[in-house]
Amino acid sequence: MLAVVSGCGGHPKDVLTPVADTAPQSNKVDMLIATTRARSTVPGQMFTGERARKPTFAEITVSIPPEGKRKVGEVSWPKKLPSNPATDFATLKADELSVDAAKSWLSTSVRKSPDGSVLVFIHGFNTKFEDSVYRFAQIVNDTRVKSAPILITWPSRGNLLAYGYDRESTNYTRNALETMFQYLANDREVKEVSILAHSMGNWLTLEALRQMAIRNGSLPVKFKNVMLAAPDVDVDVFRSQIVDMGDPHPQFTLFVSRDDKALAVSRRVWGDVARLGSINPETEPYKQELADNKITVIDLTKVKAGDRLNHGKFAESPEIVRLIGARISDGQTLTDSHVGLGDKILAATTGTAAAAGNAAGLLLAAPVAVVDADTRDNYGSQLEALGPTSGGRQKTVPECKTVTASECKKRPDA
Repeated sequence: MLAVVSGCGGHPKDVLTPVADTAPQSNKVDMLIATTRARSTVPGQMFTGERARKPTFAEITVSIPPEGKRKVGEVSWPKKLPSNPATDFATLKADELSVDAAKSWLSTSVRKSPDGSVLVFIHGFNTKFEDSVYRFAQIVNDTRVKSAPILITWPSRGNLLAYGYDRESTNYTRNALETMFQYLANDREVKEVSILAHSMGNWLTLEALRQMAIRNGSLPVKFKNVMLAAPDVDVDVFRSQIVDMGDPHPQFTLFVSRDDKALAVSRRVWGDVARLGSINPETEPYKQELADNKITVIDLTKVKAGDRLNHGKFAESPEIVRLIGARISDGQTLTDSHVGLGDKILAATTGTAAAAGNAAGLLLAAPVAVVDADTRDNYGSQLEALGPTSGGRQKTVPECKTVTASECKKRPDA
């Protein structure tokens, strides 16, 4: 069991001591931190896995190596300290903020966003503070979102044997997260909120949204996108949470993977009840229930990533992080029924495909992670942009029953 649920590999600890910006060409991610973790007395750690009596705020700027120095989806941990911004993820700023300073940061960052949007990330089980910071920095950088980034980090001890403690810590943080959601809902400068949660962080997210909906009578319309990555949530409980949120609710996008080893262990821990993140969305009763609730499902079972537990594909697969960015960038929302999930990636790569000179170039240049009905409908027009196929006929895309790009790409007629 321990072999299955083991987390990230070894890397230097206490990496949050700021270093000089010796690589001006590197990418910078400046984020707002809201945490219920206790302060640390260790330099470079900032916050521990223990619980604070009230939330704390901070601003952290992370430098990410320039293009070509790392793979998309990869966190380049330093091999030794201090970090080298030219080759490593490096902390350039790490300042605790007062409540008023946090509000000021948010106001300034939202005004810089082209659509007045924010992206809220809630991490999962077995995650130390610095792990959550660097992972979120990677997601923001690789998705290329323009939203103001907010990291919600709850008291996880980052210990394999602390599953129960971590789960209770999500419950402990539920009120604080709802308070943050309420603030975003009432802030007139914030026009749109997207939420990305991972693993156990989905329980915290769904409970805070449910609590907010019950308190307010509904969820705010500006809460557009809620992306549930590998959710460690009981499927029966999820059914009741959706009901409690009422209608309309945000557009949920569910990332599942039936080969998720961490969720397989969690299922055994929780009485052999299916976890939401590892269901087969093509079987009943899930298929109909998901359709009834208009929940978009992205099946990552056949997507290969660097995560040996198959639990972090959403962040480590280049195709998936680009897909996430496509969904929350440029003011596009998941509620636009005329836009397919792959369209943004296709649009971004059509130029590359055209340079290749044929339709095959488009397929190679656009490894779309999911093919839904709208994407299929619009795919033909993307191919048309490349010009007519041989014989003057336009190529059409046939029905594809699966939702995984890996399967579709294997079909010669797709």
